[in-house]
Amino acid sequence: MALVKKGSRSITVDGAAYRWRVRGRPTYDQGLGWSPLAYAVELADAPGTTLVVITDQPHPSNWRGIQARPVLPAHVAEAIRAARLKGWTPEQPGSPLLLDQSQEFTPAS
Repeated sequence: MALVKKGSRSITVDGAAYRWRVRGRPTYDQGLGWSPLAYAVELADAPGTTLVVITDQPHPSNWRGIQARPVLPAHVAEAIRAARLKGWTPEQPGSPLLLDQSQEFTPAS
């Protein structure tokens, strides 16, 4: 699964170039604050396996005005390093790897 280039951002981590993207519009559950923000990461030049990171933050465009912190490049770099330690091989084709960092997320009621 390749990322859409429009709206994606570049980042270099440990000498490798990646692209990452946050979905612009929230899903229904994200809009209501029921599920956390997620973003996708892949190698920039030869996309293979995509990394999907689930954060502990609500989507910034949620419909209920719930405060959200932005996803910073430092957070993305940290997630890439954690995924690589867990065995993520972005240069190989395969199913997306899910990195769940949502332990601190509290769904809105």
